[in-house]
Amino acid sequence: MVLRFLLLPITGPLMGVTWLGEKILEQASTEIDDKENLSKQLLALQLAFDMGEIPEKEFEIQEEALLLAILEAEEQERDRTQEY
Repeated sequence: MVLRFLLLPITGPLMGVTWLGEKILEQASTEIDDKENLSKQLLALQLAFDMGEIPEKEFEIQEEALLLAILEAEEQERDRTQEY
């Protein structure tokens, strides 16, 4: 315990940088997962339409919503990278 207290000026900043890196990685992983999920939903929608499970009108509505969500995710990603 005493050794930990004595080394705090050295290990403290290192632990802070490590924590910050983990938070950035967590946020990036979440963004990638969201984009991948939207792409998978779009693929599943296309398959359902191709197999005749949903009508064309419903397909077009859902496809447009998913494409807009993908574009929005890409714009948010671009905005975040430009901030840095």
